[in-house]
Amino acid sequence: MTWAGDQRRLPRQGRHWPSRTGSVDAVAASERGLTLLELLLVLAVIATLAAIGLWGYGEYTASARLARAVSDIHVISSEADLFHFTSRRYPSSLDEIGRAGFKDPWGNPYQFLNIADLAPPQGQMRKDRFLVPINSDYDLYSMGPDGRSVSPLTASESRDDIVRAANGGYIGPASKY
Repeated sequence: MTWAGDQRRLPRQGRHWPSRTGSVDAVAASERGLTLLELLLVLAVIATLAAIGLWGYGEYTASARLARAVSDIHVISSEADLFHFTSRRYPSSLDEIGRAGFKDPWGNPYQFLNIADLAPPQGQMRKDRFLVPINSDYDLYSMGPDGRSVSPLTASESRDDIVRAANGGYIGPASKY
């Protein structure tokens, strides 16, 4: 005889309740670990974000080195012009203005060639795409990231150089002059 409120029920199935067979069920789906596919997906997203970040960092460091080279050439140019103002001649080398061995952001020494006072051979002067010298007073430049340079700015070895051109009117990448 059973009372109306005393109905026997089967125990709940789920997390810690035995099943009808009496064994304990596995942990609920919400408490399981990551599947291999989910883990690979997360790793792919992280790898993609890391690659984007490294590319952005590389671009940032390249633009920072370019800015430093342009700034250095401005400073050296100002010092050479001050030397000219006080001595009535341009320095024959960077040593005369205390910049001997001064290196660009890529570890190469800055290049200086006095054109106005020393009359260097035509082959050493920097030239634009029409093979016209880019300065009439002195050439000052960095050989850029590759550390190589030749006289014409259009040559592949010179495209990454940071140059002073138009007698100081332009300081920047040779590829944009």
